[in-house]
This record gives sequence, structure tokens and C-alpha cells, in this order.
Amino acid sequence: MKKVLFAAVAMAAVGSMAAAEVRISGYGRFGLDYNDGNSRATNGVSKTSITSRLRLQFDMSAETDGGVAFGARFRAQAESRDNAGASNGGAGTAVFNGARFFVTYEGFSLGVGNIIGAFENTPGMYLETRTAGTGMDGAGFVSHVGNVNANYFNWDSYSSGGFGPNGVEAIYSNAGFTGHLSYSTDNGATALNRIGAMGAYTFGDWTVAVGVQRSDIAWEDKAVVSIQGDLGKWGVRVAYGDNDGIGKWGLYGNVDVGAASNILLWVTSEDAVSATDVAAGRNDNRDSVAGSNQGEGTSYGIHYSYDLGGGVSFETGYRRASNDNDTFQAGVYFSF
Repeated sequence: MKKVLFAAVAMAAVGSMAAAEVRISGYGRFGLDYNDGNSRATNGVSKTSITSRLRLQFDMSAETDGGVAFGARFRAQAESRDNAGASNGGAGTAVFNGARFFVTYEGFSLGVGNIIGAFENTPGMYLETRTAGTGMDGAGFVSHVGNVNANYFNWDSYSSGGFGPNGVEAIYSNAGFTGHLSYSTDNGATALNRIGAMGAYTFGDWTVAVGVQRSDIAWEDKAVVSIQGDLGKWGVRVAYGDNDGIGKWGLYGNVDVGAASNILLWVTSEDAVSATDVAAGRNDNRDSVAGSNQGEGTSYGIHYSYDLGGGVSFETGYRRASNDNDTFQAGVYFSF
């Protein structure tokens, strides 16, 4: 990704800082989204709408004479979806997010604030596309094995549109191994804590990873495992998530077609929630139950990308969710 460098060397009189820099990078995307689950008569949203995002990322760092690096990251983001209802942010949002601060030395990094999150950082959870999902904006990220039963993204992760978890994390990488621990708490009359851990090992063209989360919030205990690598022209991956008793499998493959095109295919299968959990207040995803979210079963999708050069690409994708909801998206993505 091309980056713009705005400052390089800072000459501090006391000699405590050897160098400092500020970098700005980002991307833009815009296109059309067709969702057959929308209807002006039922939810006030057109089946076809415009989806767009512009993101600016600011990375700041300084390094001591001893080689310890200090830094921070925050983003400015404008996002909209034409004809979106109030539940999708109305006409859109334009925000600065909370900052993530970090200290790194050799292979160790300590982060605080709007942390990445250990579970979020587990390799093999997102699609190998520029949007990390299907189409222009992920198409709901049904492809993620941690998203089940209408409880999506219920783990700590770096927030681009808010303050984030305001936690602390430690990351260590060496000789193909990466370990990650994270912790956050939601202050209030009752403390709500999340603890995450991740370990990944890369050998040759293959990576094996395991991630877990334990939370005081109901239905948020999770464990995932993934294996990904190359088989000749194909990139392949298999992942499994145990989401507080709801299992979800994912199988993924992508292949380059010519010098500029890539096609990615995926399929997931989500297990049914237990009747005991439903009686305790959990969402119901079972196909056989009237009024459930119908999340049980198989979802699948296909994504196509064509590289136009200069950081610009054409992106399009189709997804069918287990509840028979179809989406199709197409548009342009450019990075800078």
C-alpha cells in the first residue's frame, strides 16, 4: 500500500528520541448493493442501494535511542448506505475513532486503548479479499465462523467507528510463532470482563491458529481453530468455531485466474442452538421454530476481484445466507 510520509526525523534536544514519523494511509470504496431481504413495505429500505466508505488512517511513532518504539493509531471514517433506515445509521456516519497506543521492542508489543483483540487477531477467520468479506462491505460477514445466531462480532476488536474496547494486550512474535493476550472491562455497577488468547504458528506455506475468548457477558465464550495454506494454484483454508455451544464450520478456497483476477469460494455450516439455552434467553436459530432468525444451516458465497493497477480493483460478490437471504454487490476499491 502506498503511504504518504509527512514527518521523518525529530531532533530532540535531550536526545531521548531518535526518530519520529507520522504516516497517513487509507482506502475508499463505493458500489451497489442488492439485498432481497429489504423492502420499502416491510423495513423502508430499497432492495438496491449505494454502499460507500472512505477511511483515513493516521499512524504515529517515535523510537528511543535504545530501540524502543512508541506509537499510536487512529482513523477518520465516513460511511453511508443510500436509502438506509435508522438501524443502519440513516444517511451514514462520519467519525474519528478511539486511539490505540503501543510500545514495541524486538518481537514484543504492548497495546492499550482501542485494542486489536486476541480473538479478532486469530489468523484464518476472515476472507482473503480486500474487504475481508464478500463483495464491497462483507455482506454481513456470514462467512466468519465466530458469527452465529444473530450475535455477530461479540468479541473485542479494533473499532473504526467508535472508541473500541479500551483494553490492554500483549503480542509476541518470533520464528514463525505469534502469541496474543488481551483484556478489557466495561466499567459500571457490574464489571463485564473479556479475556482473549491466540496462538499461531507458520511453517512453510501453512499456518495453524487457535483463538479463545472468555467473557462475563452471556453467550460470548468462544474457541476457534483454523488451518490455511497453499496447494499449488489454490489457497485453501478450513476453520471451526465453538460459540458457547453453537458450532460452525467453514471451508474456503481461492485461485488466481490469469495475472490480474482472483476467485474465492466459501461455504459455512452453523449448528442449531440448544433448547436449554433458548429457555435461558438465548436467540433461536433453529429452522424448525417459527419466529427464529433461521441462522441454522448452510451459507455460501463467491467473490471475484480484478486488479486494475495503481491500488485500484474491481470487486464483486454474491452471498446466500442460511435463511435464504441473497445479496449481490459490485463496485470499486482503491487504496492510497
